[in-house]
Amino acid sequence: MIKPLLLSAAAAGAAALALAGAPVAAQQDLERPDSAFVPQENPGTWQSTVARTDRGHVIGNPRAEAQMIEFISYTCPHCADFTARGEPAIEIVLLKPGKVSVEVRPVIRNEIDTTVTLLAQCGDPAGFKARHQALMLSQADWLGKARAAPQSQQALWLRGDRAGRMNAASALGLTQMLVARGQSQSELDACVSDDAAAQRLRDNSKADHAEIGVHSTPSFALDGKLLDEVHSWEALYPALSARFAAQPGS
Repeated sequence: MIKPLLLSAAAAGAAALALAGAPVAAQQDLERPDSAFVPQENPGTWQSTVARTDRGHVIGNPRAEAQMIEFISYTCPHCADFTARGEPAIEIVLLKPGKVSVEVRPVIRNEIDTTVTLLAQCGDPAGFKARHQALMLSQADWLGKARAAPQSQQALWLRGDRAGRMNAASALGLTQMLVARGQSQSELDACVSDDAAAQRLRDNSKADHAEIGVHSTPSFALDGKLLDEVHSWEALYPALSARFAAQPGS
């Protein structure tokens, strides 16, 4: 079972180093004062800046020197693992100082994905990151309920219509979880019931597949280029380290 992982700044940096899978000398150290990962000045708390985009939500400095796209599916266990282990370190060392912006784009693999994504994107963009993390870090619980549900109920959820989405959101405890966090039941019900929004999610996912070549989740694009065979925090870390490596003489 995947459990929520709350890391301090020091712990997240240490975890990132431990997961790099290469000798420390060959990597940019997240904790060394002279590392390119460590900003000389902190321009603000960019990790709190969130804006809606045509295909997802972008978090961070809109003028960051690097842009990353995170392609995730809410029913993908590897994506939940990345949210627990990779996102905290990226937030602390790259998002907060404004060195990178991260756009979270959903990949729709099934109609439960559609339901959960509608809930994640429901409401003020400023609250997206908290909703995204709450839904992803509780995935083991609600996905376990989905797998244990009667086949007749699963068939209802996978029909892709309004009634199926409403039933899934209630039966899996998703709406109740977000209501307990302070969101309006009526707002959440309206989002889940929105057929046009559901179709846009499917269309956007197909467009990312056709235009960018997204086949697996999680996947990542850095500065407009999809990273080949990078589908985990262990694989992404070296790519980010290389991107922010100190230039000769710097």
